[in-house]
Amino acid sequence: MELPKKSDAEEEGKGAPSGSQTLFRGLDVIDVVAEGIIALPALSERLGLTKSTTHRLASALVDRGYLTFVAREGYSLGPKLLELGWVAHQQMHMPSVARPHLEQLAAATEDTVHLGILDGFQALYLDKVPGRRRVVIGSRVGERHPIASTGLGKALILDHDETAWREFYEAQGSAIGLAVWLERMRAYAAKGYAFDLEENEDQIRCVAAPIRGASGEIVAALSVSSAAQYMSDARMESLTGQVTDTAIAISRELGWSERAGRRRPRKPKA
Repeated sequence: MELPKKSDAEEEGKGAPSGSQTLFRGLDVIDVVAEGIIALPALSERLGLTKSTTHRLASALVDRGYLTFVAREGYSLGPKLLELGWVAHQQMHMPSVARPHLEQLAAATEDTVHLGILDGFQALYLDKVPGRRRVVIGSRVGERHPIASTGLGKALILDHDETAWREFYEAQGSAIGLAVWLERMRAYAAKGYAFDLEENEDQIRCVAAPIRGASGEIVAALSVSSAAQYMSDARMESLTGQVTDTAIAISRELGWSERAGRRRPRKPKA
């Protein structure tokens, strides 16, 4: 439902709007334009502002390069946002962004939490936060682990197609047969998370979820791991919400939003 328009007098009140109010309105303009090219009348309707106020805000953003304007089409995002997006991407360091979230998840679950990225046909572990339980998990930061047998590895390739899945499986294999493994991958891809059911390390199970970047492509994954005695089927299912919520929180800090959705990855390289 569109917001009711305010007159210029109502918007301005007895004086000019405060600096923060103008800033927020400008950000609202950018948010709406981010959804697609839009003409002034429609933009005014979406914002619940008069055309004159909307035009004033949009024109200022065009002058600074945050928006562009094409006659008979409308407003679209400008080159300044592309520049800032690139700078923000360069400034972000995955472990630094993710670390507070990993620590919170480890404290909440009392289990070990891992962060990793895809490196060829393996998962490269970037961070590890030990849990409070007396469980020894044989992983170290900087190690590479098989994609097909780790929960974190499977989470990294949820968006790949079955041809790519077969390639990952054949690269290093798994403790289970290909047909069963593919069946599980289909289920994991549909749900948005993955399990390790003692496939990589005896008596160790884990729940993992993908982390997405601004483009919607999976850029990393995290997992919660513990001894099988603490990881019954029921508990693993109950952990999926916490794990995926944490992955989504990190994704949002990396610039991902629901609008970005999912993006099909490039073919794996050895």
